[in-house]
Amino acid sequence: MNHSINPLGSSELIITPRGTIYHLDLAPEHIAPTVITVGDPDRVKEVSKYFDRITHKAQHREFVTHTGYIGNKHISCVSTGIGPDNIDIVYNELDALVNIDFATRTVKDQHTSLSLIRLGTCGCLQAEVPVESLIVSSHAIGMDNLMHYYKMDNNPDENYIINEFNRHTGLDNKNIRPYIAEGSINLRKHFGAGYVHGITVTCPGFYGPQGRVLRGPLAFPHLIDALTTFKSGDNRITNFEMETSAIYGLGKVLGHKSLSISTAVANRVTKTFCSDGNAAVDNMIRKSLEIIAGI
Repeated sequence: MNHSINPLGSSELIITPRGTIYHLDLAPEHIAPTVITVGDPDRVKEVSKYFDRITHKAQHREFVTHTGYIGNKHISCVSTGIGPDNIDIVYNELDALVNIDFATRTVKDQHTSLSLIRLGTCGCLQAEVPVESLIVSSHAIGMDNLMHYYKMDNNPDENYIINEFNRHTGLDNKNIRPYIAEGSINLRKHFGAGYVHGITVTCPGFYGPQGRVLRGPLAFPHLIDALTTFKSGDNRITNFEMETSAIYGLGKVLGHKSLSISTAVANRVTKTFCSDGNAAVDNMIRKSLEIIAGI
């Protein structure tokens, strides 16, 4: 990571006249050490309604933030929108809020590590994991290209899994170049009973990249079957969605503790869909907030 003492230019770190960072419209004092991210801007209020009090609200484009407290636990909830590209914006700006001095535009000497926890939705890839299951991502395999723009080192376990994955899926030397990052073990250990753990695959789109055929023919028509049948030791792919690889990758690069928790609203193997998605998501929020508040 670059810790240059030279001030960051105004085109690199965009700070508004109000002293807020450009996309999130937040100042450093507006963000808590624990941040829950959700894709849907409307879901922020569904999380913050369980806060005991809200101390700050902000909204700019699809980025909505509510910061407050559950008891003495200081928590922010931020909407990211959909996709790895939006995670690139949100994670870099959250990091800047705590690790860059806005007055001098220089990186702080002391690094602050945030706890960043995604509460999202996903499609399940294992028949025995029913819809409405709560899935914790142990690792994320990215089918997008975001983390190829960053210098990220993998540990031997990550390298082994991604090499096995490439061989199994036949993606060696193909146009897709998957990458892998592990989530925070320190956060993950708190989500045991009632949660399913497994590898999550992140796709850069909802239709073709997730094997849906409407009118456009697929370049990799058997990819979903390959994801479902992949196994590396005790690791298997439980689900896919559109953000977790960027969350885990940037968490690793920027030095934050990241975790992704998803409600399975669809099972792509059994072709089933959740009958009441709102209730299932609310169950995830309530159950997970109770744990988060105690961490």
